[in-house]
Amino acid sequence: MTRAAWTSWPSREALSARGRTRPRAAVAWSVRVGLLTLMLWGTFSSGRFGPWEIAVGLLGVAACACAGWAFFRTSLEHRLWPSLGLLALLMAAAFGAQEAGAYVPAVVLWCGCAVTAMERLPLSAGVPATAVALAAYAAVNTEGWVTTAVTTAGLCLAGYVLRLDAEARGSAQRLLAQERAARVAEAESAALGERSRIAREIHDVLAHSLSAQLVHLEAARLLIEREPSGEFRDQVLERVVAARSMAREGLAETRQALSALRGEVTPVEEYLRQLVTAEPGEVTVTGKQRPLTAEASQAVRRVAQEALTNVRKHAPGAAVLVRLEYLPDEVALEVRDRGGCRSVDELAVSGSGYGLLGMRERAELLGGTLEAGPGEEGFVVSLRVPA
Repeated sequence: MTRAAWTSWPSREALSARGRTRPRAAVAWSVRVGLLTLMLWGTFSSGRFGPWEIAVGLLGVAACACAGWAFFRTSLEHRLWPSLGLLALLMAAAFGAQEAGAYVPAVVLWCGCAVTAMERLPLSAGVPATAVALAAYAAVNTEGWVTTAVTTAGLCLAGYVLRLDAEARGSAQRLLAQERAARVAEAESAALGERSRIAREIHDVLAHSLSAQLVHLEAARLLIEREPSGEFRDQVLERVVAARSMAREGLAETRQALSALRGEVTPVEEYLRQLVTAEPGEVTVTGKQRPLTAEASQAVRRVAQEALTNVRKHAPGAAVLVRLEYLPDEVALEVRDRGGCRSVDELAVSGSGYGLLGMRERAELLGGTLEAGPGEEGFVVSLRVPA
């Protein structure tokens, strides 16, 4: 056996109770309950006890149970010296029980320490601890050396078999986790490839057509500006300039959508600050920032964009406060303006028909919520989506 095998701990997956099947978990709990019951029975079955002796016995059993639980935690965290200290404490409790005449609890503690030390500690520490526990058990066992030798050998073998079984279970859990991660990565890669294909199609059709429209609208603007000034000419020029501005905004939105499809979006915080640049407002970000899922990021962007569009339409010039908060399992966006109150029904049907109804549907599709209504000074839109 190599030196690393003697000094290495069993893996955390092997020591953890996660991944155990229900029958295996039921057996483990049954063994623990059985041992605790055996200790209680062995403590109080040797004679009559007064209230003081009963209280001391119950306190001792409870202390041993707590020490055993603490040993399982420290060994799970690969803390050697605390684990050895707890084992020493349990063995000292076994000696105390033996001196008090409680032979059964002492045997349970010595055998339990021997098996768990072999199962959960590095072999360089587990083997000596098991040897000490079994030597103490053999010293008080007067049934004959053959029985003692068979029992101690069986306990050593049981501890080592449990160790091998736990390691095999831990290796299976690691392989399963790696396989799941590989499948997730494969699915994400396939999804990214499909989004890239869709982005290319959109770019070839919509982005090219919008770019061509911009060129023609700019040419039309230059031609119109060369004509003599007049009411009709000014009206046509105004319409062309407005159409050019709309085409430019549409092209910018298309490029952002294409970047989102390709997974090349700018951080949400930066996008919100760019969005508020032309407004008399501010953006605040709270919580620990982290990358958002593509769906959550897109929802935050679209809701913020629609809310600011509504502010421009129904409260032009009003100050806007945008607050983005990172919560443990979700992200919250709040857009608040200081203009006059507007009707919710009016906003729901304004613009292109997206309005509050579309924002709420987008949030609900992601398992989130959207609330909108008059605030203290103006209108408030609040979004919460899992992220």
